[in-house]
Amino acid sequence: MLFDMSKLVQIFSSRRTWAWPYVLFMVLFVVLPLILVGVYAFTDINGNFTIRNFAKFFTHSEAIQAFLYSVMIAVFNTVICLLIGYPAAYIMAQEDFRTPKVMAMLFILPMWINFLLRTVATVELFNMCGLPLGEGALLFGLCYDYLPFMIYPIYNTLQKMDNSLVEAAQDLGANRWVCFWKIIVPLSMPGVYSGIVMVFMPTVSTFAIAELLTHNNIKLFGSLIQDYITTTDLLNYGAVLSLVLLIIIGLTSFFGDHDSASGEKGGLV
Repeated sequence: MLFDMSKLVQIFSSRRTWAWPYVLFMVLFVVLPLILVGVYAFTDINGNFTIRNFAKFFTHSEAIQAFLYSVMIAVFNTVICLLIGYPAAYIMAQEDFRTPKVMAMLFILPMWINFLLRTVATVELFNMCGLPLGEGALLFGLCYDYLPFMIYPIYNTLQKMDNSLVEAAQDLGANRWVCFWKIIVPLSMPGVYSGIVMVFMPTVSTFAIAELLTHNNIKLFGSLIQDYITTTDLLNYGAVLSLVLLIIIGLTSFFGDHDSASGEKGGLV
């Protein structure tokens, strides 16, 4: 009995043992779905291997236009969130700002509610104000949903920044504007990059927000993928669109990570 207990304690004290639940979760909900997407993308409705689905994507004008339009909307939304989020994060990170936790809570509170409910509330808000639903409403809703994901990475980076660097620059004669552009902005680039990634990528693949805020009149790439995947005859083509989007986002993240790392080193030199 003592031997069994000691063996049990040894098993549960190992880090490898506690890693298995996470490995199982990743296999079931990350790796397996990706494999299924790949399998469906390279097969036809009868299960035969084919690459015609990929050829169809490059010749399908609706899919290309929806993808380019989604990228454009994602860029606009990311820029808007950055222009609003950076000043908010900068103000919250100042030492003389007395209520950063209150301001942070105000940004967090809407996130306690499901984003679909927030989007429906946004639709009702536009209806109450007599404003038309369309591209403007879509950008408003996207910014409203994803703005916190831009603010908090930047805020965390600015909060951890060494203020002695700013003080040293001021001692050498740099004014506040020069300190901001030459020191604060370069050092905050890792947070800016994280915020851009966290806003841009989900915006490209979103579909529910666009359907609600435009009465399904504007088709984003995510909406197109949903339409094809929910149609049995076009499931394989929907898998191709999902795989293409996944590859493009993955490449963007990979190359963007290297650019961010080099930019961070440059800012610290």
